[in-house]
Amino acid sequence: MKKFLEGLGALLLVAGVAGVIREMTDGWFHFLGLTRFLTENVGFLEGRELFANIVVAVLGLALAIGASRMAAD
Repeated sequence: MKKFLEGLGALLLVAGVAGVIREMTDGWFHFLGLTRFLTENVGFLEGRELFANIVVAVLGLALAIGASRMAAD
């Protein structure tokens, strides 16, 4: 379970950072838009795509750190 959570956290971190890079370059890097499905399909996130991607990256980092601190079973 620990490795799964670490991997999920790393995936969320990479997706969030990729989304931030995509938003900072006005969508120039289309292949980095992993989180655009979230930000384009949720109405209240319209206009807040950069913030949403930052939140995804921070949550991924917190999940990865929290999973790495879990005691081994």
